[in-house]
Amino acid sequence: RMDFSSRRSPVLCTRGCVATSQPLASEAGLRVLRAGGNAADACVAAAAALNVTEPCMTGIGGDAFCLYYDATTKTVRGLNGSGRAPSGLDLATARAAATAATGDPAPSALPIESVHCMTVPGAAAAWCDTLSLFGSGMPLSQVLAPAVELAEGGFAVGPVSALSWRELEYQLTRWAEQGFDHPGVAAFLPGGRAPQDGQWVTNPELGATLRLLAEHGKPGFYSGRVAEAMVATVRRMGGTLSMSDLSQHSSKEVTPLCVEFEGHVVWELPPNGQGLVALLCLAILNEKMDELRSLEHNSAAYLHLLAEALRLAFAQGAEAIADADALAATLGVEWGAGISSRAPALWEAMLSGAHTSALASMLDAAKVMDEAVAALPRSAASETVYLCAVDGEGNACSFINSNYAGFGTGIVPDGCGFTLQNRGANFSLVEGHPNALGPSKRPYHTIIP
Repeated sequence: RMDFSSRRSPVLCTRGCVATSQPLASEAGLRVLRAGGNAADACVAAAAALNVTEPCMTGIGGDAFCLYYDATTKTVRGLNGSGRAPSGLDLATARAAATAATGDPAPSALPIESVHCMTVPGAAAAWCDTLSLFGSGMPLSQVLAPAVELAEGGFAVGPVSALSWRELEYQLTRWAEQGFDHPGVAAFLPGGRAPQDGQWVTNPELGATLRLLAEHGKPGFYSGRVAEAMVATVRRMGGTLSMSDLSQHSSKEVTPLCVEFEGHVVWELPPNGQGLVALLCLAILNEKMDELRSLEHNSAAYLHLLAEALRLAFAQGAEAIADADALAATLGVEWGAGISSRAPALWEAMLSGAHTSALASMLDAAKVMDEAVAALPRSAASETVYLCAVDGEGNACSFINSNYAGFGTGIVPDGCGFTLQNRGANFSLVEGHPNALGPSKRPYHTIIP
């Protein structure tokens, strides 16, 4: 009898392993490991390769987050690579645009296809900072080389990618259909349509973008030709992105949060990502383990408790997951320069035994709670890639990179070969909400490494 329910067998490795959603991306990470790189290097190589092979899921125009386990110090470190809303976009402008698009006089969120959903892409900086903080010292050019080769030399599109590409083609074509000049989109529509399963495709414009990043580091993306193309294209579509929005972008090294669950320590990044929801759910379930163990696995009663715990966690997260700086201002807390130390205290208090015990007491095995209204993510589709790597020294890297909804906004900066994300769709348009849209603010993030 098998110990797990799966059609796949575990992969056992002794000198390193890379797991991604696409074989060519896994091969890119393994190539870096074989050349002497570590787990962080391998994840960046794989993430860049996925930008080429699965652009309908992820890319350099999106955001990225990283958790890194250092085998020498036995510590877990984190990196928040999410971007901010343009400095020229305020709540009133966003609400007016949402009302004009939907007819709703009191919109709670931007339409997911709005140009104002675009936030500054953080992935490029996250790749660079992952290497500088956690990498082996391997040059960025060497780490990005496999992705450059795939973009310029070509690859055969896989069946899953082809299906998603075809289903999400409308995201790429809608701007031209609305009368906007959008020449950059040709990079993703060879012959004017999404590629088919097995079709050989290249993306030399993306290859050129990756080469600029490899040669110049972050300035190769956040200034110069690529940055100018992003600003020009977004503004042509009615957005407010500026060169200063790009040049002032930076990643943020953060201290991960954790809870113990069933003999394991589970780590997540602090907000503005929703890792806090996962930890809250586990902390609530910690209070209910005797009851859970008494129930048949995956029975209705068992799943009811899991669902209720998750609903509670999402409801709590909806009021506490936001840009840390903005959250302090919204709550009227005078954190000032000490915000980096005070904000984690707020989230750690939410994970404390007293708080999670109180939440667990709200769970009723016989009925659904009226008190909790889950704030579920806007998109229920699988349109994000997760990847991870372990090297021969025991270092491990958990990495996630996403455009948010498929191709994101579907906007392709002229001559650059990548799409821009629409992560701003997760902002609230309710004035006073901790996650309310504001200039240069990071949104609630659904991806967690």
